[in-house]
Amino acid sequence: MTKGCMVVKNKPAWAVRWWLVLAVVAGVLLSACGKDDPQARLEAAVQQLQDNLEAKDTSAVIDQLDAAFLAQDGFDRDWARQTMTLMFLRYASVKVIAVTRKSSIDPTAPQSGLTQAQVLVTGAQGLIPERAAPYEVRMEWRYVSDDWKLTSLTWE
Repeated sequence: MTKGCMVVKNKPAWAVRWWLVLAVVAGVLLSACGKDDPQARLEAAVQQLQDNLEAKDTSAVIDQLDAAFLAQDGFDRDWARQTMTLMFLRYASVKVIAVTRKSSIDPTAPQSGLTQAQVLVTGAQGLIPERAAPYEVRMEWRYVSDDWKLTSLTWE
């Protein structure tokens, strides 16, 4: 250990995590290069949602929600806005780590997409997370006017 950071092969833990995040982002970007198909756009929308949450950009997240958005079969866009506002005020740093993520488009309804993921959400005031919670997440998307909009969000 050096100065409060774990060291992995002479590298601080934050550096290892940073390079891991860069590698994941590069992989997502490269997999979408040269593709202008709905699948690539859906994957980009999922990544944008993660980026917007980590940037604590409530209005950008709300822009990605469908007008009929529902979370856990009962919470609407106003609930989402209020929840994000409280979370972003409480924590200086918010991270959404996608452990696994798979998106697909319904072959019988190409305007419908589904993302299933295992995520770890952390909140921190400083460098050490104060809260970390794992979730199984299911997101249903709808393709509207050249954009994927999140219509449903459920988690366990």
